[in-house]
Amino acid sequence: MSEENKDLGDEADEAMKNAKKKAENLGDKAKDSFDKGKEETKDFGDKAEEAFDNAKEKAKEFSADTKKKANEFGDKAEEAAKDFKEDVKKTFDSSNPDSGKTIAIIAHVTFIGWIIAIIMNSSNKTEIGSFYIRQTLGIFLVFFVVSFIPFINLIGWLFGLFLLIMSFISSINGEQKEVFLVGHLFQDWFKSL
Repeated sequence: MSEENKDLGDEADEAMKNAKKKAENLGDKAKDSFDKGKEETKDFGDKAEEAFDNAKEKAKEFSADTKKKANEFGDKAEEAAKDFKEDVKKTFDSSNPDSGKTIAIIAHVTFIGWIIAIIMNSSNKTEIGSFYIRQTLGIFLVFFVVSFIPFINLIGWLFGLFLLIMSFISSINGEQKEVFLVGHLFQDWFKSL
């Protein structure tokens, strides 16, 4: 072989050795990178698991706190309902003198109020409540009848309004006063109420 070929062969061997060394270095670096990535992935997994456990614990605490507050609210609502029920019993108890007074006042507030008063009085009949239910029915009938009489219409409405106001004042005071002129008739005509 000639010297030139020998030099080329030596250079080729040298290049091969360098390439082999670089390949080994790259392999070592790849292995190190892989090991490092594997370790970081494991650390990331551990951190994710820890974060999940923390979130789970917080959710349990939140759930327990919410359940406690819901129970407290339910207890307060139940207590308020019992108090309200007791107040209603006291207000509409037939032995309570104010019970009939309340019914009497409600009977004066439009025809719908009169119907509500009848319903309330039917479960706990009171003397004053029944008295004013009969009286306001008569007054409402006066309003209804005079509305069809052409020339007396205005005077009849004023008379009916006067009767309603007088009756309302008496019911507020808790007195059983018959209205002017026609009160005794209303009590006789509507005895069944």
